[in-house]
Amino acid sequence: VQLQACGGGLVQSGGSLRLSCAASGRTFSAYSMAWFRQAPGKEREFVATITRSGGSTDYADSVKGRFTISRDNSKNTGYLQMSSLKPEDTAVYYCAAQRLGSSSYGHWGHGTLVTVSS
Repeated sequence: VQLQACGGGLVQSGGSLRLSCAASGRTFSAYSMAWFRQAPGKEREFVATITRSGGSTDYADSVKGRFTISRDNSKNTGYLQMSSLKPEDTAVYYCAAQRLGSSSYGHWGHGTLVTVSS
């Protein structure tokens, strides 16, 4: 599956953004999906994940209560709704997909930059 993330941009602290991750090439519903991010000078970190059906989600403690991951399998698209953004959320955000039975996220999209100004 090929992934394309978009929706990043510049937003003020306290603002909101919605990232999208469009999938093509394979049946999107066969993959669980996640968002990761990498801030300047830091390692990539997990943000959120959602199961293939969308019935279960999990979040990093740093974004819990502020970010919401979702997906629409009919549109082959995943989303990350980000609210109450903080300057420390500034990073390149990546979507990733993991096929059932795989032990890792084997499919990654190009990142989209989110910049939160104070």
